[in-house]
Amino acid sequence: MERALDVVIVSYRCPELLQACLASLREHPPSCALYVRVVDNASGDGTAELVRSEFPMVELFPNPENRGFAAAANQGIRAGDAQFVLTLNPDCELHEGTLDRMLEVADSHPEVGIFGPALIRPSGEPDHAAKRGFPTPLSSLGHFAGLGRRPRAPAALRGYAAPDPSRGGPVDAVNGAFMLMRRAMLDEIGAFDERYWMYMEDLDLCYRARQAGWLTWYEPTAVATHMKSGSAGPHRSLRLDYAFHYGMYRFYRDHYAPGRHPLSNAAIYVAIALKLVLSLGGDAVRQLRSLLEAVLIKRGT
Repeated sequence: MERALDVVIVSYRCPELLQACLASLREHPPSCALYVRVVDNASGDGTAELVRSEFPMVELFPNPENRGFAAAANQGIRAGDAQFVLTLNPDCELHEGTLDRMLEVADSHPEVGIFGPALIRPSGEPDHAAKRGFPTPLSSLGHFAGLGRRPRAPAALRGYAAPDPSRGGPVDAVNGAFMLMRRAMLDEIGAFDERYWMYMEDLDLCYRARQAGWLTWYEPTAVATHMKSGSAGPHRSLRLDYAFHYGMYRFYRDHYAPGRHPLSNAAIYVAIALKLVLSLGGDAVRQLRSLLEAVLIKRGT
């Protein structure tokens, strides 16, 4: 069978980013058959029209409602049958040779089901979330409290963010912004769990792959630019904030809780709920501040 690549991009109200992403795909295609599908989650901002007019080679799936990332990504995955599937965020841009290098690595490692490249920010700084350890209560505490970023932090506190972006090989997980997957693996374990509306579905898929005997591979010799939060914005909406914390809860409940004491599980659930409350409070303060600043600016003019 001829090697082919399906690319699935889920978009929501980010036409400029999507335009740049698709342009990078058109400029830097792989040397194999390429099929690109955009699943638009009811953006209602001209995104669908942009894809139809500027990228007629792209297959468009305009959803009548926002289905979330996991369900929309699966929609695009099911529409193809190529040996490899790439889910690509619209806030990513490819570099020369990115896709061919990733496919070369995939051909060399048939035991690997999921691959991710080095991700860099527009500033040129590495995105350290390009490869990650599976979250644990301690590593999550280290991540959110900033304790894991201290130079002498214990490994248990800094385990969520894997160090040394120049070092490749097997890892726990790669970033969902760019996930190259072997379709044979997806046929075996299933695609994204649609109970995750958004966030944590990439970690869940990497975890299920590991449980089924597949490896996840980080490849620093392939590079993509990642705007990071480009489509979600610098601050999460209330719905996204809830989805993020619900994803934390579900990941822990599905993968860790069955083997732990009920009291420990209850403490974790309470901690996640408290963090959600604090996060929502911070979001409310930021929104109020922005509103007041807009009012003051308007009065000043």
